[in-house]
Amino acid sequence: MKMVLDSSVFFGDHRCDGELYTVWSVAEELKDLASKVRFDLLQESGLEVLDPETTSVSRAREASIAAGEEEALSRTDIDVLALAVQLGAAVVTDDYALQNVARKLGVAVIPLRQKGTSGKRWRYRCTGCGRYHKGPGECPVCGSPVKRRIK
Repeated sequence: MKMVLDSSVFFGDHRCDGELYTVWSVAEELKDLASKVRFDLLQESGLEVLDPETTSVSRAREASIAAGEEEALSRTDIDVLALAVQLGAAVVTDDYALQNVARKLGVAVIPLRQKGTSGKRWRYRCTGCGRYHKGPGECPVCGSPVKRRIK
């Protein structure tokens, strides 16, 4: 089975078998020695590191907007999704926002430690007064941060 690995795979002791891929931006996110060693070991075992095509990146970015996750996904997340679309592979991740967009794109998701999402919906709530808002930022009522919460 083809699988595109998100950064979270390298932060824990996870076993992945099959045709393994990731993107260069994932490698750049790995800062601690243990995750770098896991990355190197998987690369020696056949992990391929590729850059996604621009058409796949555009498609992933559009899907993130349609899913309402554009602010939650990093450039690396978009690259991971784009490569999965391009290769027809599953995405291995525990990131709920990434899982939501993957499902929107018709990409299979393999969660690591989390249960996985079945299309989580988000609401934005003020951490101070508890009012709900349309998006993140600062609450116009009390000035506290507005954060994303699972609906």
